[in-house]
Amino acid sequence: MIFSFREHKQGYEIQNYIDGSILTIADAPWPGFTPDLLSIVLVVATQAGGEVLVHQKMFESRLFFVDKVIDMGAKIILCDPHRATIIGHDFKSQLKATTMTSPDIRAGISLLIAALSAKGTSKIHNIEQIDRGYQHIVERLQRIGAKIERVEGN
Repeated sequence: MIFSFREHKQGYEIQNYIDGSILTIADAPWPGFTPDLLSIVLVVATQAGGEVLVHQKMFESRLFFVDKVIDMGAKIILCDPHRATIIGHDFKSQLKATTMTSPDIRAGISLLIAALSAKGTSKIHNIEQIDRGYQHIVERLQRIGAKIERVEGN
């Protein structure tokens, strides 16, 4: 699968708490924040202004994909296997394209979002992992303007 970034000038700002402490997003059982979205929030935060601490409390090894996003130029400090601090780019710099492998559904969709945010063309292998959770993802993203293509045999 090949991706390229479509430039836009909209942005997000992460607000710290009133006492100046860093915002923390942590997963929790219902009605808390679902752990399935934590990896997506992590990648989106790389493009926002500000800093956020992502704390994966419920499952082991869910942040193992972070090194791939760091390789793309994200400013992320992996504190331990459960916590990562993300320092957003605020659109002052972009992630750079790379070739990577989707390890599972959650990390795969996050890497796909990172690839769409990156400058240049990225490749993601093992996309069957993404397909398991997101039917017709290529077509759906193309309909909203993403430059994405499924390449067979790569």
